[in-house]
Amino acid sequence: MINITLPNGDVREFASGATGMDIALSISEGLARNALGIIVNDVPYDLSRPITSDARVRIVTFSDDEGKEIFWHSTAHLMAEALEGLYPGVKFGIGPPIEQGFYYDVDLPDGVKLSVEDLPAIEAKMVELAKRDSPYQRIETTWQDAVAYFTEKGDQYKLELLEGLKDSEITFYQQGDFTDLCRGTHVPSTGHIKFPKLLSVAGAYWRGDEKRKVLTRIYGISFPKKQMLEEFIKMREEAERRDHRKLGRELELYLITPMIGGGLPVWLPNGTLVRRRLEAFLRDEQVKRGYHEVITPHIGNLELYKTSGHYPYYADSQFDPITVEDEQYLLKPMNCPHHHQIFGSKPRSYRDLPYRVSEFGTVYRYEQSGELNGLSRVRGFTQDDAHIYCTQDQLKDEIKNVVELTQLVFRTFGMDVSTRLSFRDDNADKYGGDLALWERSQAEIKDVADEMGLEYFIGLGEAAFYGPKIDFIVRDAIGRKWQLGTVQVDYVMPERFSLEYVGADNAKHRPVIIHRAPFGSMERFISILIEHYAGNFPFWLAPTQVSILPIADAHHTYATDLAAEFEAMGLRVNVDTRNEKINRKVAESEQKKVPYALIVGSKEIDNNAVSVRIHGEGDKGQMSVEDVKALFRRLNVPGAA
Repeated sequence: MINITLPNGDVREFASGATGMDIALSISEGLARNALGIIVNDVPYDLSRPITSDARVRIVTFSDDEGKEIFWHSTAHLMAEALEGLYPGVKFGIGPPIEQGFYYDVDLPDGVKLSVEDLPAIEAKMVELAKRDSPYQRIETTWQDAVAYFTEKGDQYKLELLEGLKDSEITFYQQGDFTDLCRGTHVPSTGHIKFPKLLSVAGAYWRGDEKRKVLTRIYGISFPKKQMLEEFIKMREEAERRDHRKLGRELELYLITPMIGGGLPVWLPNGTLVRRRLEAFLRDEQVKRGYHEVITPHIGNLELYKTSGHYPYYADSQFDPITVEDEQYLLKPMNCPHHHQIFGSKPRSYRDLPYRVSEFGTVYRYEQSGELNGLSRVRGFTQDDAHIYCTQDQLKDEIKNVVELTQLVFRTFGMDVSTRLSFRDDNADKYGGDLALWERSQAEIKDVADEMGLEYFIGLGEAAFYGPKIDFIVRDAIGRKWQLGTVQVDYVMPERFSLEYVGADNAKHRPVIIHRAPFGSMERFISILIEHYAGNFPFWLAPTQVSILPIADAHHTYATDLAAEFEAMGLRVNVDTRNEKINRKVAESEQKKVPYALIVGSKEIDNNAVSVRIHGEGDKGQMSVEDVKALFRRLNVPGAA
């Protein structure tokens, strides 16, 4: 017999070899119907896989992230089976679940080229196969037998993957007539997949290598219920309406051109106004909290990044070094090492701590052209970076202050926030520093989260190479999740850079470093803001806050004088003096998403007033100029609604 511990702490006894389905049925038939897989001692299992020793288990359904991954991974296999039926000879690369759905990279037979017009036929084949309710069967095999199978099948991609698995357990998964090299996990049978939807077709280099063949990447998603699919399609349409690339062009916020280079955005006047307003908001908050702003160069000696570990740890994501007079330089991949040089540039006392350094610093990362995406994935971006150098005794209070600042940022933009404590995975070898210090810093982060009452989950393997993090995941206006702000504790860099301060005991000590970036990347944050607001920026953030629309030439002087008064208040104003009908002027102000349009004619002049229109809401009637000024003063504050 074996003891199974459930998430609520209950311990139940089962015969050795019991399966996840046995455990689910013992709890309820409803759970068994909805169960997709089981987590056994943190390892995903198929519901049919025997459990032979005492274990902690958790049964997952589609409402769990792990359940969605299992469901979507299984759908990728179903799509592969459909492709093999429709296009004999197709070969398969990889087909993982992703944040929303799945993709599969495939090498189609000669002469076959897929487009979105072909996707409905593949969907129909998937539905046909799903109705057969074929079980997903896990098959353990040897490496040699796996090589023999894919050699006979002529699938060079699976053979290449097997080259990296010589010392690993090898498993196949089979459903119907399709067999794939796969670790799993999968739903019990294809009948669970009732509502698949294929979304797009793209090209992708095999294994992300630009020197390798371009495969066809098919993206899709699936759901157990029709209503879920309908809701997804509706949200997808809304997301397309809010797409920051589309709105960025329409609102003239930024520009990316081949002549400058992919992933290198140019901020146009409107976008620059938004960005500078965001920077001013954070600068004001940082001044209140004792930060010192600095500026560091866009390039640094390669030895600086070797010392920090950014090179070679992340060499693949950086541009090649540049040789200058027998020295090698690197486009700055991170601001951190530069700030460490500032701290170490002169003797520091415990009386100088905490020492808080901030910078809107531009950094550069190499991204493949196929991965670039508007402002959200670029090659040059600016981080709202800061580094706090403090004593051990100051650490918790400093983390709390940084968390409070980050919470203020997201509260200002009306975003719901969840928190992940990103810890190391002891099975990985990417981490630097002493294990005891890692354990200490992870415990300190968890203590702070508990003391502040944060609702959090722990993400093993999500830590930076130099320390654990508190990551903030925001939900935008249409429910999408984005990982943005981060707070990181670092005991590694003080050792690598020999950073010191003199304590009250006149001895030298290592400071602790907190890395912090509430916005993260300014480019990515603004791309999310554009979509969060659908381009309808709040008054305090809008590039143009007020359009003044005179009805006729006789009203121009009143309009321009009024604009001057508003500009003296620090407002961003446009006066439309074109010889156009007022309805046309109003329509264009609406198209540009200007928060307030003020119409002025003879009646308004006589009453020292304006007729007010709010973007998206229409006519609000006449208001006195003084009342409008009071309204704008109230609205021109970050976070005002």
